[in-house]
Amino acid sequence: MSSLVKFVEEQFVEKKELPSFSSGDTITIYYEIREGDKTRTQFFKGVVLQRRGSGSTETFTIRKMSGSIGVERIFPINSPSIQKIEINKRGKVRRARIFYFRNLTGKKAKIKEKRN
Repeated sequence: MSSLVKFVEEQFVEKKELPSFSSGDTITIYYEIREGDKTRTQFFKGVVLQRRGSGSTETFTIRKMSGSIGVERIFPINSPSIQKIEINKRGKVRRARIFYFRNLTGKKAKIKEKRN
């Protein structure tokens, strides 16, 4: 059964060419919003908390601060509404999932930038 699912995913799900990013990176996602007949592009800039799943079911979670309130959003990698992804900063973290980042405030909530 699982081989049938993999076959369908490989054949019919179109894969986008997106830049490689990981947890701790600060990225901007441009995605399309449909309101009735109109469509508009909106962006969401934040820190990647995790990447989860594999293949066509892969998702990633982004967190941004809106005022003093933290907002998280989960995006599927192969979502047709995603137009492009820009990487603003590469973060240096030691974990794949940085959920501890939710509890940090102030200067502790800064992520060091990765040197090239």
